[in-house]
Amino acid sequence: MPLAQAETRRSLLGPVRPEWVDHYGHMNLAWYVLVFDMATDVLWPSLGLGPAFRARSLGTFSAENWVAHAREVRQGDPLAAESEVIGHDAKRLLVRHRLFHAAEGWESARCEILFLCVHLERRRVTEWPGDVRAAFAGAPVGPSPERLALRR
Repeated sequence: MPLAQAETRRSLLGPVRPEWVDHYGHMNLAWYVLVFDMATDVLWPSLGLGPAFRARSLGTFSAENWVAHAREVRQGDPLAAESEVIGHDAKRLLVRHRLFHAAEGWESARCEILFLCVHLERRRVTEWPGDVRAAFAGAPVGPSPERLALRR
């Protein structure tokens, strides 16, 4: 089901886990990518992606990502993410996730990810089905990308 243009999607992702914390006492950079991937998993069903998409022999492969850190999170801090589509074309989807301290509301980090539509049997990039592109068009749209683009 597509999301309304003005709707903001905030997903609770749980607390910073002990194994995510490094010797500086904050969440290690590698785990930010995992947390943003968790936010992607929450976003996918609203865009017609995920298990139903895979049942059509289609999948999403990440081609590129960029992460910016604004403020550290520490063990036990509750995390929430907001996700938005910031661009798409026939074969690509550009998404931005913003990570927040779920209780205090401040932004910890943000991420842009460029996804490709891939035919899973042929292992080749292919076009998004029409219904999926329609879902992209109905999703929350954020400001222009900060770093990534649909094409170089």
